[in-house]
Amino acid sequence: MSSVSIPIWKKAPFLRLALPLILGILLQFYLQLESPQIIVAGVGFITAFLSFQLLPLALRFKLQPLQGFIIHLIIVVFGLLLTYQKDIRHQQNWFGNLYYEGDYLALNINEPPLEKSKSFKADALVENVISNHTVKPVSGKIVIYFVKDSMIAPLKYGDRILVKKKLQEIQNSGNPGAFNYKRYSAFKQIFHNVFLKKGEWVTLPEKHINKFNQFLFSSRQKVLNILHDNMQGNDDQLSIAEALLIGYTQDLDKDLVQAYSNTGVVHIIAISGMHLGLIYVMLVWIFARIPYLKKLKLLRIILVLTCLWLFALLTGGGASILRSAVMFSCIIFGDIFSRKTSIYNSLAASAFILLCFNPFYLWDVGFQLSYLALSGIVIFQKPIYHLIFVKNKWLNKIWELTAVSLAAQILTFPICLYYFHQFPTIFLFTNLLTVPLSTIILFVEIFLVAFAWIPEIGLWVGKLTWWLIWLMNKIILFFNNLPYALWDRIPATVISTLLLYAVVGCAGFWLMNKSKIALKFSLFSLLAFTFLNAWSKWNIAHQQKVIVYNVPQHKAIDFVNGNDYRFIGDSVLSVDGMLQNFHIKPGRIAMQLNNQHAEMLSQKNHFFYFSDKIFFVLDSSIIYKPLPQKVDVDVIVISKNPKIYISQLARVFNCRQYVFDASNSLWKIEQWKKDCEQLHLPFHSVPEKGAFIMDL
Repeated sequence: MSSVSIPIWKKAPFLRLALPLILGILLQFYLQLESPQIIVAGVGFITAFLSFQLLPLALRFKLQPLQGFIIHLIIVVFGLLLTYQKDIRHQQNWFGNLYYEGDYLALNINEPPLEKSKSFKADALVENVISNHTVKPVSGKIVIYFVKDSMIAPLKYGDRILVKKKLQEIQNSGNPGAFNYKRYSAFKQIFHNVFLKKGEWVTLPEKHINKFNQFLFSSRQKVLNILHDNMQGNDDQLSIAEALLIGYTQDLDKDLVQAYSNTGVVHIIAISGMHLGLIYVMLVWIFARIPYLKKLKLLRIILVLTCLWLFALLTGGGASILRSAVMFSCIIFGDIFSRKTSIYNSLAASAFILLCFNPFYLWDVGFQLSYLALSGIVIFQKPIYHLIFVKNKWLNKIWELTAVSLAAQILTFPICLYYFHQFPTIFLFTNLLTVPLSTIILFVEIFLVAFAWIPEIGLWVGKLTWWLIWLMNKIILFFNNLPYALWDRIPATVISTLLLYAVVGCAGFWLMNKSKIALKFSLFSLLAFTFLNAWSKWNIAHQQKVIVYNVPQHKAIDFVNGNDYRFIGDSVLSVDGMLQNFHIKPGRIAMQLNNQHAEMLSQKNHFFYFSDKIFFVLDSSIIYKPLPQKVDVDVIVISKNPKIYISQLARVFNCRQYVFDASNSLWKIEQWKKDCEQLHLPFHSVPEKGAFIMDL
C-alpha cells in the first residue's frame, strides 16, 4: 500500500494564518495605507464573510474555496491594521506630534547606560512634554548620548531627567550599501536622539521603576559579576563567556567577533534558539529527576516554562530566542493536551504569535535567520543524513551533526550573502569542533553561576571555563587564518537573493519529490540569476562616479572607474579595519570595486582631474587672491575645518557644487551654508544629507 503524502498546509494549519498576516504587514509597510482605508476594507471583507453564511448549505459547500479566500483577505487586513497600530507615530500622544523646539522633556532612563569611548548611551522613555508651564503626558522613546564629563554620578535604570535641547531626527550615513540605521531604529519605534553635555540636563527627584525590569537588570548584573569574579585572565575569554551565557556583547573584541563570523560560527556568541534548546533539554532532564516533581507534571511544566522565559528575557529578548521560547511553549502545551505537534505547525504558530506582538520582527535579521535555519534543518536534514549510511556509532554522530549544519546552510546562505556579503568555506569543520565545545562551555557556565556561592567551586569552575573558551578561541583563530577560509566581498541585491532562493527551493523540491516542473522553475531561475549577474557586471564595468563618504571626523573620497578606484582621504581609514568595514567597505562591495589604481586620476596640488571633471579638495587654510579670470571647477570639497570664507572662494573659483564633508565642525558648516545661500551657490552638507554621490 503506497503512503499518502499529506500537503504542508494540512500538517501546518497555522501556515494558512501566518502567510496572509505577513502579506498584510508587507503591504502596510510599503504602501502606508491610512486607517480609514484599512477599516473600510476590513468592514467590506467581514460583511462578505457574513453574507456568505446566509447562502444555502449546498451552495456554501460548492463555494468553500471562496470562503477560504475571504478569510485570508480578513487576515491580510488584520496584518494591515496591526502594522498601522504598532507604528507609534500614528498615536495621538506620541511626543513627536506635540513637541516643539524649546519645550522641556521629562525622560525616564529605560536601561542601565552603556559606556562608549567618549559617551554613555541609553534608551529613554519620554514621559512629559512641558510647554509654557503646561505638562502634557506623552509616550515614545529616544536615544540619549551623555558626554562623559557631564555625569557627576552615574545614572541608573529608572532615573528621571529634565532636558531642554533640540532633538535630532535619526539619519542614515547615506554611504552606498551602508546599514540602514534609520529604518533599524524605526522598527524599534525610536526616531530621535539627543547629545547632552554638562549643564544641559538635570536629575528629577522621583524614580519610575518597573520591578520586573529591575529584577532582570539586577540578575543580569549579578551573572556578570560572578563571571568577572571567577574568571581571571584575558578579557577575550571573559567577554565570550558573557556573550555565550546571557548575550552581553559590550565587551567583545571586534576583531574576535569578525573571526567568529568569518568561520561561520558567530551564532555561538549570538544568543539564539540553539542556546534555549540546550537550556530546555537541561531543564527537562533536571526536573524529571527531582523526586517530588516526578509525579506533578503540571508543576514541572510551569517550572520549565518559567525558567525558559526568564532566560529568554534575561538575554535581552531577541527575536530568534523569542521564536524558540514560543516554539517550546507550543510543544509543551501540546504535551499537556496529549497532542503531538507538527514542527511545521509550531514554526508557523510561533511566527504568527511573534508577528502579532511586533510585526516589525519581520525585518529583524535574527528573526529571518532563525526561521530559515530551523526550516532548513526540518526540511533537508533527514534527506541529507540518509544519503550516507555510517556504521560506526561515533562517526555516525559526526555525520548527523554535519547533516544538520548543511541543512541549516541551505536556506540561510542566500540571505547571509545579502546581509554580510561573505561565505565561510570551512563552516563544516568549525561547526563540528566548536558547537559541541560551546555546548559544554554553556553548561559549565550555568554550573558556575549556580554554585559560585561556594568559593572553591567558583574558583575551579571559573578556571575550567576560562581554559575551555581559550581553546575555542584558538580553534577559531586557527581556521580564520587559513588561506581561502572566507569567500568575501560578494555583491547581492534583493532581486538576486530572491532568485537564488527560487533556484535553491525548486532544486530541493525536485530532488526530494522528482518534480519536473520544479526542475524547470529552478533552471529558469538560474538563467534569470545569471542574466542579472551579467547585466550588473556590464553596468559596473561602465560606471564612473565620485563618492564623498560620510565618516564622522574623517575625510574619505573614492574616485570610481569601472572596477577600479582611487582613494583620497585619511590614512587611518586604510589601517582601521572597523572604520573601513562599517563606512566604506559596503559601498565598495555594492559597486564591485576590486582594484585601487593611482594612475586613473591625475593630480596637481589640490586639483584632481577625473574623466572630464575638475575637483578641488580644500583641506587646509589658504588665502586666495582674486584672479583676472575665475578658475572653472566642477566640485569643491571642503574638509578638515579650514579657515576659509565661501565669498573668498567665490571670487576665485567658478564652482558648480560645494561639498562640506563630515570632518568639519557642524557650526562651521552652518556658517558656510548661510554664505552659500546668500550667494545662491549650490551646496551639499554630508553630515546632514549623507554621502555625496556624483555619477559622471
